[in-house]
Amino acid sequence: METSNSSWDLIIKPQSKWFDLHLRELWKYRDLVYLFVKRDFVTLYKQTILGPAWLIINPLIATLMYTVVFGNIAGLSTDGLPQMLFYMAGTITWEYFSQCLLNTSATFQANANIFGKVYFPRLAIPFSITLSQLLKFALQFLFFMAFWLYFSLNNAEISITWAASLFPLLVLIMAIQALGLGILISALTTKYRDVQNLMTFGVRMAMYATTVVYPLSSMLEGSTKRLFILANPMTPVIETFRFGFLGTGTFSWIHLSYSAASGLILIILGAIVFNRVEKNFMDTV
Repeated sequence: METSNSSWDLIIKPQSKWFDLHLRELWKYRDLVYLFVKRDFVTLYKQTILGPAWLIINPLIATLMYTVVFGNIAGLSTDGLPQMLFYMAGTITWEYFSQCLLNTSATFQANANIFGKVYFPRLAIPFSITLSQLLKFALQFLFFMAFWLYFSLNNAEISITWAASLFPLLVLIMAIQALGLGILISALTTKYRDVQNLMTFGVRMAMYATTVVYPLSSMLEGSTKRLFILANPMTPVIETFRFGFLGTGTFSWIHLSYSAASGLILIILGAIVFNRVEKNFMDTV
């Protein structure tokens, strides 16, 4: 007995178009995205004594370490800003980008058991990772603002400038950069496991090619080092963040536009490759 396609609510078939992402379907599964976000929080802090307090402890420890090593021992410039605020600004922004990237790049390998049992839009998982990391970043940003208020009340030379209004844009740029590069790498890891093994080391090294622990102003205008650091799309984001909330930093619309453009290129390229790999990755992962 033959059954017509019209009798089914959903027909699952290989995607034929390069950029056929089924974003409308992703919205349809928004409840599942919410469950993935909730899962990330529960599994991360389950059976821990301090629980979500680690969201604050991790950037605080990193900030203290950078203050001692780079600020006091190495004596690197902080553009006249309080060392704690300078390093914390770089730490929380880089942490959001790096965690989105690392977790998204493991999408296929970490969720192969789910993908092989039930159908849902595969982009739901990397999208949920970006949202869950955004919630963590929001809490860390509030912690940063608490430190900002403390130093402000103690007459530190800091101020909020008009660039702080670009904060939503900065978050969006970080998100699309991490999401785009992450899903691109996740697609490559279905065949080349070495890529995933190099990710943690690569992200750690990339941090030192960004102005997390030193200001861009410490490098001579037009120097090779400065151009190399600016080639990292995260550099303008961190510099703009510091300029907006601390009053000191290197801001440029051209540099920020470069970061946004690189993010768009990454998200488009990543989506295309992800789309191609999605239909047969279970045969190789």
